Amino acid sequence: MALSGSETMNQDEHEDSFILRALRIAVVVALYWFVSITMVFLNNYLLDNRELDAPLFVTFYQCVVTVGLCWLMQLFAKLCPGVVDFPSVRFDVKTSREVLPLSIVFIGMITFNNMCLKYVGVAFYTIGRSLSTVFNVLLSFIILKQTTSFQALICCGIILGGFWLGVDQEGLAGSLSWSGVFFGVLASAFVSLNAIYTKKVMPAVDGSIWKLSFYNNINACILFLPLILVFGEVGKVASFSGLTNLRFWGMMTLGGVFGFGIGYVTGLQIKFTSPLTHNVSGTAKACAQTVIAVVYNSSSKSLLWWTSNMMVLGGSSAYTWVKSREMQKSTHRGPQDSAKEKLLSGEKENSGV
Repeated sequence: MALSGSETMNQDEHEDSFILRALRIAVVVALYWFVSITMVFLNNYLLDNRELDAPLFVTFYQCVVTVGLCWLMQLFAKLCPGVVDFPSVRFDVKTSREVLPLSIVFIGMITFNNMCLKYVGVAFYTIGRSLSTVFNVLLSFIILKQTTSFQALICCGIILGGFWLGVDQEGLAGSLSWSGVFFGVLASAFVSLNAIYTKKVMPAVDGSIWKLSFYNNINACILFLPLILVFGEVGKVASFSGLTNLRFWGMMTLGGVFGFGIGYVTGLQIKFTSPLTHNVSGTAKACAQTVIAVVYNSSSKSLLWWTSNMMVLGGSSAYTWVKSREMQKSTHRGPQDSAKEKLLSGEKENSGV
């Protein structure tokens, strides 16, 4: 009797721990979806402001907010060490110089991401920015001399097919922006380059993603200033009628907060699930994001337009699955091959994306 009662108790405890773990995962995934989708719609709102055509300034301000939040989180970590976990960061010129190549790529990534979003809107954003996986394969071959399996190439072919079908359907609907498509392709390329350079500069920041974010955004703030001057955005900002509007600055700051937050919730989702589950969740989130945008804008899309989205999302999911299987097999191979494969193993979702 006593033994039977003990077994029942252990089973109940196991069920309770499973329910709590599942609930924790559900909350983290929901938080990732909320932050990511809200950030995209918020950036679209800020960039779609017809009175202020200054995408570089908007992106620059978000980088300033991120630097400020890094300082704030560092302060909270000192005041509440058991509650807030954030590394101590002190600016070092040598480290900043080592991170500079990544910062240049980072500027290209977030700028072209925002420019793509500005011209194509949220509904077509998934298609416009869909070639990151394809560029991962191309760059892994060109830079790392790493070949790709036939199964992964088929997945890339499906993504390319979905991209071209989506562009064709947007053109037939009369809503295609070639500028948006161009910036989307550039953004995809820079997302892949960002993955490569992130791996290269990680040792300079002791492997800390938060230190990397701190230095990256400080460098970006400095590098954005001459770009804002060259592209004539200073005059546009100075003549903007809403410059003293607190609501405008509140929305701008909120965009920066969500840009900072996406890094945190991405790390949380990977921590409580796995990199593979994170990629699948990101794909499902992109699908939900597209549906929300179409419903919100009361748009009418053709069956082929939806098919193009499903091809892109399905191809991306299949590629993630194929690469995860290859990664599992690579554990039985030499460390050098494994290290190369890890470098471009997955498609990263960029802050500001």
